[in-house]
Amino acid sequence: MPLDPAVAALLDGLARTGFRSFETIGVDATRQAVDSFTALQEPPREVAAVTDVTYGPDPAHRARIYVPPGAGPFPVVVHVHGGGFVAGGLDVVDGPARALALDAATVVVSVTYRRAPEARFPAAHDDVAAALRWTAKEISAHGGDPDRIAVMGDSAGANLAAAAVLRARDEGEPAVRAQVLLYPLVSPAADTASRRDFAEGYLIHLDALAWFGAQYVRGPADLADPRLALDTADLAGLPPTLVVTAEFDTLRDEGEAFAAQLRAAGVPVTVRRVDGLVHALYWASAAVPRSAEIHAAAVDHLRATL
Repeated sequence: MPLDPAVAALLDGLARTGFRSFETIGVDATRQAVDSFTALQEPPREVAAVTDVTYGPDPAHRARIYVPPGAGPFPVVVHVHGGGFVAGGLDVVDGPARALALDAATVVVSVTYRRAPEARFPAAHDDVAAALRWTAKEISAHGGDPDRIAVMGDSAGANLAAAAVLRARDEGEPAVRAQVLLYPLVSPAADTASRRDFAEGYLIHLDALAWFGAQYVRGPADLADPRLALDTADLAGLPPTLVVTAEFDTLRDEGEAFAAQLRAAGVPVTVRRVDGLVHALYWASAAVPRSAEIHAAAVDHLRATL
């Protein structure tokens, strides 16, 4: 299938405005560029309540809780933003988190974490695991049901989300009922056809992936650590999982291969490839109308499993 016309228009517009791949512009400019995705989103929708909290001692240990209208207790989604471990934050996913809370009828706990290069592996992984534990202990005070928790993430956030679910399984708590992985980064060292086929021109360049990884990873040993290289982990006993991939995405093949690994390990898996789209469009609801398909797939999975 060709590129979706709205995606082609978006990429063309970025080219005309001088968009440069992230590895060429550095950390501060990358963070500004990622934050600017709010301009590609539909206006934020009103929820019943929004509360900013902290889940740990570091100033980066922040979360934002979204409560839908109605009578709880509601199921809970811990949402982990992407950004290559370097960028992203609570504001850029504010709109998507609100839509998720309303459409899935869940409390959404949107979490951020220490970012690279100031904090390297496993800082972000430890933070997200801590946020999940905090949620299980504290969410009842915000109308959430601690016995119905799902974890969701996009891109690098999906890597962090999946690793937190693995850790919860290994530690015996908290119980996680479902996970949603949107165009997940499975391993910084993956070598796939989609990484080669879409190495340039599709928003996330292959060189940018390498640059993001270099900001977070301390050395070769980290690349083999199953907390980061998810495809090397024991995947048995994980909750029902949705994996969404985009056709023109460097990360497409590793996401779909990871879904196959999960299925082989006995995990109930749903895989949805959205044809015609590129990476990161869960954050582009206004610029690319078909990004709604990503949102709808997540909502359907959460409603079915929670």
